[in-house]
Amino acid sequence: MKRNLATKLILAFTCIAVVTAALVAVVIWLTSPARLSDLVTKQQLATFKKYLISYYQDNGTLSGIDRIFFQVGEPFPELSNQNTNTNPGIDQRIPFVVLDENRKVVLANRPNYMLGMIVSTDTQIKAESIQVKDKVIGYILTLPERPGFTAEEQAYLAQMYRALIVAAVVAVVIALVAGILLASSLTRPLRDLKQAAQRMAGGQLEQKVAVRSQDEIGELGQAFNQMSSELARSNQLRRQMTADIAHDLRTPLTVIAGYIESMRDGVLAPSHQRLDVIYAEIERLQRLVEDLRTLSRAEAGELTLSRQKISTARLLQQSAAAFQNQADHHGVKITVEVAENSPEIWVDETRIMQVLGNLITNALRYTPQGGEVTLKSERDANSAVLKISDTGSGIAQEDLPRVFDRFYRGDSARSEQGGESGLGLAIARAFVQAHGGEISVESQTGQGSTFTIRLPIDLPDPTARA
Repeated sequence: MKRNLATKLILAFTCIAVVTAALVAVVIWLTSPARLSDLVTKQQLATFKKYLISYYQDNGTLSGIDRIFFQVGEPFPELSNQNTNTNPGIDQRIPFVVLDENRKVVLANRPNYMLGMIVSTDTQIKAESIQVKDKVIGYILTLPERPGFTAEEQAYLAQMYRALIVAAVVAVVIALVAGILLASSLTRPLRDLKQAAQRMAGGQLEQKVAVRSQDEIGELGQAFNQMSSELARSNQLRRQMTADIAHDLRTPLTVIAGYIESMRDGVLAPSHQRLDVIYAEIERLQRLVEDLRTLSRAEAGELTLSRQKISTARLLQQSAAAFQNQADHHGVKITVEVAENSPEIWVDETRIMQVLGNLITNALRYTPQGGEVTLKSERDANSAVLKISDTGSGIAQEDLPRVFDRFYRGDSARSEQGGESGLGLAIARAFVQAHGGEISVESQTGQGSTFTIRLPIDLPDPTARA
Protein backbone atom coordinates (compact mmCIF):
# COMPACT_ATOMS: atom_id res chain seq x y z
CA MET A 1 0.00 0.00 0.00
CA LYS A 2 1.35 3.39 -0.98
CA ARG A 3 1.73 5.80 1.91
CA ASN A 4 2.08 9.53 1.39
CA LEU A 5 4.49 11.74 3.31
CA ALA A 6 1.84 12.95 5.76
CA THR A 7 0.96 9.38 6.74
CA LYS A 8 4.62 8.52 7.19
CA LEU A 9 5.18 11.54 9.43
CA ILE A 10 2.10 10.77 11.54
CA LEU A 11 3.13 7.12 11.91
CA ALA A 12 6.68 8.16 12.79
CA PHE A 13 5.52 10.54 15.52
CA THR A 14 3.07 7.99 16.88
CA CYS A 15 5.65 5.19 16.89
CA ILE A 16 8.19 7.39 18.65
CA ALA A 17 5.61 8.36 21.27
CA VAL A 18 4.53 4.74 21.80
CA VAL A 19 8.09 3.44 22.08
CA THR A 20 9.12 6.28 24.40
CA ALA A 21 6.06 5.84 26.61
CA ALA A 22 6.61 2.08 26.71
CA LEU A 23 10.26 2.45 27.68
CA VAL A 24 9.44 4.97 30.40
CA ALA A 25 6.64 2.74 31.69
CA VAL A 26 8.89 -0.33 31.78
CA VAL A 27 11.66 1.55 33.58
CA ILE A 28 9.24 2.97 36.15
CA TRP A 29 7.49 -0.40 36.52
CA LEU A 30 10.77 -2.14 37.22
CA THR A 31 12.35 0.48 39.46
CA SER A 32 9.41 1.85 41.45
CA PRO A 33 9.09 -1.08 43.92
CA ALA A 34 12.79 -0.96 44.72
CA ARG A 35 12.78 2.84 45.11
CA LEU A 36 9.70 2.71 47.34
CA SER A 37 11.27 -0.05 49.43
CA ASP A 38 14.50 1.93 49.78
CA LEU A 39 12.55 5.05 50.75
CA VAL A 40 10.55 3.21 53.43
CA THR A 41 13.69 1.56 54.79
CA LYS A 42 15.59 4.84 54.84
CA GLN A 43 12.82 6.67 56.68
CA GLN A 44 12.36 3.86 59.22
CA LEU A 45 16.08 3.54 59.92
CA ALA A 46 16.47 7.31 60.26
CA THR A 47 13.77 7.34 62.94
CA PHE A 48 15.26 4.24 64.57
CA LYS A 49 18.69 5.87 64.61
CA LYS A 50 17.32 8.82 66.58
CA TYR A 51 15.82 6.36 69.06
CA LEU A 52 19.19 4.58 69.46
CA ILE A 53 20.94 7.89 70.12
CA SER A 54 18.31 8.77 72.71
CA TYR A 55 18.74 5.39 74.38
CA TYR A 56 22.53 5.83 74.50
CA GLN A 57 22.26 9.29 76.00
CA ASP A 58 20.03 7.90 78.78
CA ASN A 59 22.01 4.72 79.46
CA GLY A 60 25.55 5.46 78.32
CA THR A 61 25.59 2.27 76.25
CA LEU A 62 23.61 0.40 73.61
CA SER A 63 23.83 -2.85 75.53
CA GLY A 64 20.52 -4.05 76.90
CA ILE A 65 18.43 -2.44 74.19
CA ASP A 66 17.29 -5.88 73.14
CA ARG A 67 15.37 -6.27 76.41
CA ILE A 68 13.17 -3.31 75.52
CA PHE A 69 12.31 -4.67 72.10
CA PHE A 70 11.63 -8.26 73.17
CA GLN A 71 10.13 -7.81 76.63
CA VAL A 72 6.67 -8.97 75.57
CA GLY A 73 7.84 -11.92 73.51
CA GLU A 74 7.10 -10.44 70.08
CA PRO A 75 9.74 -9.47 67.52
CA PHE A 76 8.82 -5.77 67.39
CA PRO A 77 5.91 -4.78 69.58
CA GLU A 78 4.74 -1.22 69.94
CA LEU A 79 6.26 -0.14 73.29
CA SER A 80 5.26 2.71 75.53
CA ASN A 81 7.71 5.35 76.70
CA GLN A 82 10.23 4.24 79.28
CA ASN A 83 11.98 7.13 80.97
CA THR A 84 13.15 9.35 78.09
CA ASN A 85 13.40 6.49 75.62
CA THR A 86 10.76 6.31 72.93
CA ASN A 87 10.33 3.10 70.99
CA PRO A 88 9.79 4.20 67.39
CA GLY A 89 7.85 1.09 66.54
CA ILE A 90 10.17 0.24 63.62
CA ASP A 91 8.55 -1.89 60.97
CA GLN A 92 9.53 -5.50 61.63
CA ARG A 93 9.69 -6.17 57.88
CA ILE A 94 12.85 -4.11 57.63
CA PRO A 95 16.00 -6.23 58.19
CA PHE A 96 18.60 -4.57 60.40
CA VAL A 97 21.44 -5.28 62.84
CA VAL A 98 22.62 -2.88 65.58
CA LEU A 99 26.27 -3.04 66.69
CA ASP A 100 27.95 -1.24 69.56
CA GLU A 101 31.17 0.69 69.22
CA ASN A 102 33.13 -2.60 69.30
CA ARG A 103 31.03 -4.00 66.43
CA LYS A 104 29.28 -6.46 68.77
CA VAL A 105 25.66 -7.31 67.97
CA VAL A 106 23.32 -5.75 70.54
CA LEU A 107 20.09 -6.03 68.54
CA ALA A 108 19.03 -7.89 65.37
CA ASN A 109 15.81 -9.02 63.80
CA ARG A 110 17.32 -11.81 61.71
CA PRO A 111 18.46 -15.18 63.14
CA ASN A 112 21.80 -15.08 61.36
CA TYR A 113 23.05 -12.44 63.82
CA MET A 114 23.17 -13.59 67.47
CA LEU A 115 23.54 -11.19 70.41
CA GLY A 116 27.18 -10.71 71.33
CA MET A 117 28.38 -11.79 67.90
CA ILE A 118 31.30 -9.73 66.52
CA VAL A 119 30.78 -8.53 62.94
CA SER A 120 34.02 -8.23 60.99
CA THR A 121 34.94 -4.89 59.44
CA ASP A 122 35.51 -6.55 56.08
CA THR A 123 31.86 -7.45 55.68
CA GLN A 124 30.26 -6.41 52.41
CA ILE A 125 27.11 -5.29 54.21
CA LYS A 126 26.67 -1.53 54.34
CA ALA A 127 27.24 -0.13 57.83
CA GLU A 128 26.07 3.33 58.90
CA SER A 129 27.76 4.77 61.96
CA ILE A 130 25.82 6.20 64.92
CA GLN A 131 27.52 9.26 66.39
CA VAL A 132 26.99 11.37 69.47
CA LYS A 133 29.11 14.53 69.62
CA ASP A 134 31.50 13.19 66.96
CA LYS A 135 31.92 9.95 68.90
CA VAL A 136 30.98 6.67 67.23
CA ILE A 137 28.73 4.79 69.64
CA GLY A 138 27.67 2.03 67.28
CA TYR A 139 26.57 0.97 63.81
CA ILE A 140 23.41 0.03 61.96
CA LEU A 141 23.80 -2.64 59.30
CA THR A 142 21.27 -2.54 56.47
CA LEU A 143 20.87 -6.00 55.02
CA PRO A 144 20.35 -6.52 51.25
CA GLU A 145 17.02 -8.21 51.87
CA ARG A 146 14.12 -6.01 50.77
CA PRO A 147 10.96 -5.89 52.87
CA GLY A 148 7.55 -6.66 51.46
CA PHE A 149 4.87 -4.05 50.97
CA THR A 150 1.88 -3.27 53.12
CA ALA A 151 -1.59 -3.03 51.63
CA GLU A 152 -1.34 0.76 51.58
CA GLU A 153 2.00 0.66 49.78
CA GLN A 154 0.68 -1.84 47.26
CA ALA A 155 -2.32 0.41 46.68
CA TYR A 156 0.04 3.35 46.16
CA LEU A 157 2.03 1.40 43.54
CA ALA A 158 -1.15 0.32 41.77
CA GLN A 159 -2.38 3.91 41.68
CA MET A 160 0.97 5.07 40.30
CA TYR A 161 0.86 2.40 37.58
CA ARG A 162 -2.64 3.48 36.57
CA ALA A 163 -1.52 7.11 36.40
CA LEU A 164 1.46 6.01 34.32
CA ILE A 165 -0.80 4.22 31.83
CA VAL A 166 -3.07 7.28 31.57
CA ALA A 167 -0.05 9.55 31.04
CA ALA A 168 1.30 7.24 28.34
CA VAL A 169 -2.04 7.21 26.51
CA VAL A 170 -2.28 11.01 26.74
CA ALA A 171 1.30 11.35 25.45
CA VAL A 172 0.52 9.12 22.47
CA VAL A 173 -2.64 11.10 21.69
CA ILE A 174 -0.73 14.40 21.92
CA ALA A 175 2.00 13.01 19.67
CA LEU A 176 -0.63 11.85 17.19
CA VAL A 177 -2.28 15.29 17.09
CA ALA A 178 1.11 17.01 16.85
CA GLY A 179 2.09 14.65 14.04
CA ILE A 180 -1.09 15.44 12.14
CA LEU A 181 -0.59 19.20 12.52
CA LEU A 182 3.11 19.05 11.63
CA ALA A 183 2.49 16.74 8.69
CA SER A 184 -0.15 19.13 7.39
CA SER A 185 2.15 22.15 7.72
CA LEU A 186 5.02 20.31 6.02
CA THR A 187 3.12 18.65 3.21
CA ARG A 188 0.92 21.59 2.26
CA PRO A 189 3.74 23.56 0.58
CA LEU A 190 5.03 20.31 -0.94
CA ARG A 191 1.60 19.65 -2.44
CA ASP A 192 1.60 23.19 -3.82
CA LEU A 193 5.03 22.55 -5.34
CA LYS A 194 3.85 19.27 -6.84
CA GLN A 195 0.81 20.87 -8.44
CA ALA A 196 2.86 23.79 -9.75
CA ALA A 197 5.47 21.39 -11.17
CA GLN A 198 2.74 19.39 -12.90
CA ARG A 199 1.37 22.57 -14.46
CA MET A 200 4.88 23.46 -15.61
CA ALA A 201 5.22 20.01 -17.17
CA GLY A 202 2.04 20.83 -19.08
CA GLY A 203 3.66 23.93 -20.57
CA GLN A 204 2.53 26.60 -18.10
CA LEU A 205 6.02 27.75 -17.13
CA GLU A 206 5.12 30.88 -15.17
CA GLN A 207 4.12 29.26 -11.86
CA LYS A 208 4.46 30.65 -8.34
CA VAL A 209 3.94 29.02 -4.95
CA ALA A 210 3.27 30.77 -1.66
CA VAL A 211 6.29 30.90 0.66
CA ARG A 212 4.98 30.60 4.23
CA SER A 213 8.19 29.96 6.20
CA GLN A 214 11.87 30.81 6.34
CA ASP A 215 13.09 27.23 6.79
CA GLU A 216 14.37 24.75 4.20
CA ILE A 217 10.89 24.26 2.74
CA GLY A 218 10.53 28.03 2.40
CA GLU A 219 13.90 28.17 0.67
CA LEU A 220 12.75 25.38 -1.63
CA GLY A 221 9.66 27.41 -2.51
CA GLN A 222 11.78 30.49 -3.22
CA ALA A 223 14.13 28.43 -5.39
CA PHE A 224 11.15 26.98 -7.27
CA ASN A 225 9.72 30.45 -7.90
CA GLN A 226 13.09 31.65 -9.14
CA MET A 227 13.44 28.59 -11.37
CA SER A 228 9.95 29.14 -12.74
CA SER A 229 10.72 32.76 -13.54
CA GLU A 230 14.00 31.82 -15.21
CA LEU A 231 12.34 29.06 -17.25
CA ALA A 232 9.61 31.42 -18.38
CA ARG A 233 12.20 34.06 -19.21
CA SER A 234 14.38 31.53 -21.06
CA ASN A 235 11.37 30.31 -23.00
CA GLN A 236 10.49 33.88 -23.93
CA LEU A 237 14.09 34.55 -24.97
CA ARG A 238 14.12 31.34 -27.00
CA ARG A 239 11.00 32.39 -28.85
CA GLN A 240 12.35 35.89 -29.33
CA MET A 241 15.68 34.50 -30.52
CA THR A 242 13.93 32.22 -33.01
CA ALA A 243 11.95 35.16 -34.32
CA ASP A 244 15.09 37.33 -34.49
CA ILE A 245 17.07 34.66 -36.29
CA ALA A 246 14.23 34.19 -38.76
CA HIS A 247 14.09 37.94 -39.29
CA ASP A 248 17.86 38.30 -39.71
CA LEU A 249 17.92 35.38 -42.14
CA ARG A 250 14.86 36.48 -44.07
CA THR A 251 16.14 39.98 -44.85
CA PRO A 252 19.33 39.02 -46.74
CA LEU A 253 17.66 35.99 -48.30
CA THR A 254 14.85 38.21 -49.57
CA VAL A 255 17.37 40.63 -51.11
CA ILE A 256 19.36 37.81 -52.69
CA ALA A 257 16.26 36.03 -54.00
CA GLY A 258 14.86 39.28 -55.39
CA TYR A 259 18.00 40.14 -57.35
CA ILE A 260 18.51 36.63 -58.66
CA GLU A 261 14.85 36.26 -59.69
CA SER A 262 14.89 39.63 -61.45
CA MET A 263 18.11 38.81 -63.31
CA ARG A 264 16.79 35.34 -64.23
CA ASP A 265 13.58 36.83 -65.63
CA GLY A 266 15.53 39.49 -67.53
CA VAL A 267 14.03 42.35 -65.55
CA LEU A 268 17.49 43.37 -64.32
CA ALA A 269 20.75 42.89 -66.15
CA PRO A 270 23.62 41.37 -64.17
CA SER A 271 26.18 43.96 -63.12
CA HIS A 272 29.12 44.23 -60.72
CA GLN A 273 27.11 46.58 -58.52
CA ARG A 274 24.20 44.15 -58.20
CA LEU A 275 26.51 41.20 -57.66
CA ASP A 276 28.28 43.17 -54.92
CA VAL A 277 24.94 43.66 -53.18
CA ILE A 278 24.26 39.91 -53.35
CA TYR A 279 27.75 39.14 -52.09
CA ALA A 280 27.37 41.59 -49.18
CA GLU A 281 24.14 39.88 -48.14
CA ILE A 282 25.85 36.48 -48.34
CA GLU A 283 28.65 37.78 -46.10
CA ARG A 284 26.01 39.01 -43.66
CA LEU A 285 24.53 35.51 -43.54
CA GLN A 286 27.97 34.03 -43.01
CA ARG A 287 28.67 36.40 -40.10
CA LEU A 288 25.35 35.53 -38.49
CA VAL A 289 25.96 31.79 -38.79
CA GLU A 290 29.52 32.12 -37.50
CA ASP A 291 28.44 34.28 -34.57
CA LEU A 292 25.77 31.75 -33.63
CA ARG A 293 28.31 28.93 -33.85
CA THR A 294 30.86 30.84 -31.77
CA LEU A 295 28.31 31.76 -29.10
CA SER A 296 27.01 28.20 -28.93
CA ARG A 297 30.52 26.79 -28.44
CA ALA A 298 31.39 29.40 -25.82
CA GLU A 299 28.24 28.80 -23.79
CA ALA A 300 28.75 25.02 -24.03
CA GLY A 301 32.32 25.31 -22.72
CA GLU A 302 33.77 23.95 -25.96
CA LEU A 303 35.73 27.06 -26.88
CA THR A 304 39.50 26.56 -26.95
CA LEU A 305 41.49 29.46 -25.50
CA SER A 306 45.07 30.07 -26.58
CA ARG A 307 46.20 31.89 -23.48
CA GLN A 308 49.31 34.01 -23.29
CA LYS A 309 50.57 36.56 -20.83
CA ILE A 310 49.87 40.10 -21.92
CA SER A 311 49.59 43.45 -20.17
CA THR A 312 46.20 45.10 -19.90
CA ALA A 313 47.80 48.37 -21.01
CA ARG A 314 48.81 46.79 -24.30
CA LEU A 315 45.31 45.39 -24.87
CA LEU A 316 43.72 48.82 -24.46
CA GLN A 317 46.35 50.64 -26.51
CA GLN A 318 46.00 48.20 -29.40
CA SER A 319 42.20 48.46 -29.27
CA ALA A 320 42.34 52.27 -29.23
CA ALA A 321 44.72 52.29 -32.20
CA ALA A 322 42.46 49.92 -34.15
CA PHE A 323 39.45 52.23 -33.76
CA GLN A 324 41.22 55.59 -33.99
CA ASN A 325 40.23 56.22 -37.62
CA GLN A 326 36.60 55.29 -36.92
CA ALA A 327 36.60 57.60 -33.89
CA ASP A 328 38.03 60.45 -35.96
CA HIS A 329 35.38 59.84 -38.60
CA HIS A 330 32.62 60.14 -35.96
CA GLY A 331 34.26 63.16 -34.37
CA VAL A 332 34.69 61.28 -31.09
CA LYS A 333 37.79 61.45 -28.90
CA ILE A 334 39.16 58.10 -27.76
CA THR A 335 41.59 58.04 -24.80
CA VAL A 336 43.43 55.39 -22.81
CA GLU A 337 44.05 55.62 -19.05
CA VAL A 338 46.37 53.01 -17.54
CA ALA A 339 46.91 52.87 -13.77
CA GLU A 340 50.40 52.25 -12.41
CA ASN A 341 49.32 48.95 -10.89
CA SER A 342 47.74 47.64 -14.10
CA PRO A 343 48.65 43.93 -14.19
CA GLU A 344 49.52 41.34 -16.79
CA ILE A 345 46.97 38.58 -17.35
CA TRP A 346 46.77 35.15 -18.99
CA VAL A 347 44.16 35.50 -21.75
CA ASP A 348 43.39 34.58 -25.32
CA GLU A 349 44.40 37.87 -26.91
CA THR A 350 42.23 37.38 -30.00
CA ARG A 351 39.08 36.70 -27.95
CA ILE A 352 39.61 39.59 -25.54
CA MET A 353 40.38 41.95 -28.42
CA GLN A 354 37.07 40.86 -29.98
CA VAL A 355 35.29 41.67 -26.70
CA LEU A 356 36.90 45.10 -26.52
CA GLY A 357 36.14 45.66 -30.20
CA ASN A 358 32.43 44.94 -29.70
CA LEU A 359 32.24 47.34 -26.75
CA ILE A 360 34.19 50.13 -28.48
CA THR A 361 32.10 49.76 -31.65
CA ASN A 362 28.91 50.18 -29.66
CA ALA A 363 30.37 53.11 -27.71
CA LEU A 364 31.30 54.93 -30.94
CA ARG A 365 27.89 54.17 -32.48
CA TYR A 366 25.97 55.75 -29.59
CA THR A 367 28.33 58.63 -28.75
CA PRO A 368 27.52 61.88 -30.59
CA GLN A 369 30.08 64.05 -32.32
CA GLY A 370 32.27 65.84 -29.80
CA GLY A 371 31.83 63.05 -27.26
CA GLU A 372 34.50 60.88 -25.70
CA VAL A 373 35.20 57.16 -25.29
CA THR A 374 37.61 56.25 -22.48
CA LEU A 375 39.45 52.95 -22.01
CA LYS A 376 40.73 52.35 -18.46
CA SER A 377 42.88 49.65 -16.90
CA GLU A 378 43.50 49.06 -13.19
CA ARG A 379 43.97 46.33 -10.61
CA ASP A 380 41.48 45.33 -7.92
CA ALA A 381 42.75 42.67 -5.48
CA ASN A 382 43.35 39.57 -7.65
CA SER A 383 41.50 40.88 -10.68
CA ALA A 384 42.37 43.01 -13.67
CA VAL A 385 39.67 45.60 -14.32
CA LEU A 386 39.03 46.97 -17.82
CA LYS A 387 36.48 49.76 -18.28
CA ILE A 388 35.04 51.14 -21.51
CA SER A 389 33.12 54.37 -20.87
CA ASP A 390 31.37 56.74 -23.23
CA THR A 391 29.44 60.00 -23.06
CA GLY A 392 26.71 58.78 -25.37
CA SER A 393 22.96 58.40 -25.11
CA GLY A 394 23.11 55.80 -22.35
CA ILE A 395 20.89 52.78 -21.74
CA ALA A 396 17.43 52.85 -20.21
CA GLN A 397 17.25 51.27 -16.75
CA GLU A 398 14.64 48.73 -17.86
CA ASP A 399 16.99 47.56 -20.64
CA LEU A 400 20.09 47.04 -18.45
CA PRO A 401 19.22 43.52 -17.17
CA ARG A 402 18.80 42.24 -20.75
CA VAL A 403 21.63 44.04 -22.54
CA PHE A 404 23.70 40.83 -22.80
CA ASP A 405 20.83 38.63 -24.04
CA ARG A 406 20.93 37.19 -27.53
CA PHE A 407 19.31 39.45 -30.14
CA TYR A 408 17.93 41.76 -27.47
CA ARG A 409 17.37 45.24 -28.84
CA GLY A 410 16.24 48.05 -26.58
CA ASP A 411 15.83 51.60 -27.73
CA SER A 412 19.29 52.45 -26.48
CA ALA A 413 20.69 49.01 -25.74
CA ARG A 414 24.12 48.03 -26.93
CA SER A 415 22.95 45.27 -29.25
CA GLU A 416 24.36 45.70 -32.70
CA GLN A 417 22.15 47.00 -35.40
CA GLY A 418 22.55 48.19 -38.93
CA GLY A 419 23.73 44.97 -40.54
CA GLU A 420 25.30 43.33 -37.52
CA SER A 421 24.16 39.99 -36.10
CA GLY A 422 22.80 41.28 -32.79
CA LEU A 423 24.95 38.79 -30.87
CA GLY A 424 27.99 40.93 -30.09
CA LEU A 425 27.32 41.58 -26.39
CA ALA A 426 26.16 37.99 -25.81
CA ILE A 427 29.42 36.77 -27.36
CA ALA A 428 31.39 39.29 -25.29
CA ARG A 429 29.86 37.96 -22.08
CA ALA A 430 30.48 34.34 -23.13
CA PHE A 431 34.14 35.07 -23.91
CA VAL A 432 34.70 36.87 -20.59
CA GLN A 433 33.04 34.05 -18.64
CA ALA A 434 35.15 31.52 -20.54
CA HIS A 435 38.20 33.28 -19.05
CA GLY A 436 36.73 32.96 -15.55
CA GLY A 437 35.76 36.63 -15.44
CA GLU A 438 32.61 38.71 -15.43
CA ILE A 439 31.23 41.68 -17.33
CA SER A 440 28.72 44.28 -16.16
CA VAL A 441 27.29 47.61 -17.23
CA GLU A 442 26.28 50.84 -15.53
CA SER A 443 24.42 53.54 -17.40
CA GLN A 444 22.35 56.69 -17.09
CA THR A 445 20.14 57.79 -19.95
CA GLY A 446 21.61 60.87 -21.61
CA GLN A 447 24.89 60.62 -19.66
CA GLY A 448 26.60 57.57 -21.12
CA SER A 449 27.52 54.04 -20.15
CA THR A 450 30.41 52.16 -18.57
CA PHE A 451 31.10 48.49 -19.31
CA THR A 452 33.36 46.83 -16.73
CA ILE A 453 35.31 43.62 -17.37
CA ARG A 454 36.94 41.76 -14.48
CA LEU A 455 39.46 39.06 -15.35
CA PRO A 456 41.50 36.90 -12.96
CA ILE A 457 45.20 37.73 -12.89
CA ASP A 458 46.59 34.30 -12.02
CA LEU A 459 45.42 31.00 -13.45
CA PRO A 460 46.72 27.57 -12.34
CA ASP A 461 46.84 26.33 -15.93
CA PRO A 462 47.55 28.97 -18.59
CA THR A 463 46.69 26.46 -21.35
CA ALA A 464 43.31 25.57 -19.83
CA ARG A 465 40.31 25.21 -22.07
CA ALA A 466 37.22 27.32 -21.52
